Amino acid sequence: MRDGDWAAFAATFASDAAMSFTNVPAGPFAGREAIEHAYYAQPPDDTMTIRAIEGIHPDGAVVSFVWDANGPGTMSIHWAGDLVRELVITFG
Repeated sequence: MRDGDWAAFAATFASDAAMSFTNVPAGPFAGREAIEHAYYAQPPDDTMTIRAIEGIHPDGAVVSFVWDANGPGTMSIHWAGDLVRELVITFG
């Protein structure tokens, strides 16, 4: 999300979605509005490159990435239909 349109980003989450982070002091965030507010309040200052996507079951995947300026991470994503239901981001 290079354009900073966090409302559009948050719209990809279910209304009762959960987002949490591992190894960084952020969140957890409960609900689409809380996720949107958190990104407007403290937007990322880096971009990432996706390295691999592994399906773990029909409604989820694990994504390996690297921050373009500062190290690797993973995202565990679970969907409810077309919307993100849960996102866990792990740094390092």
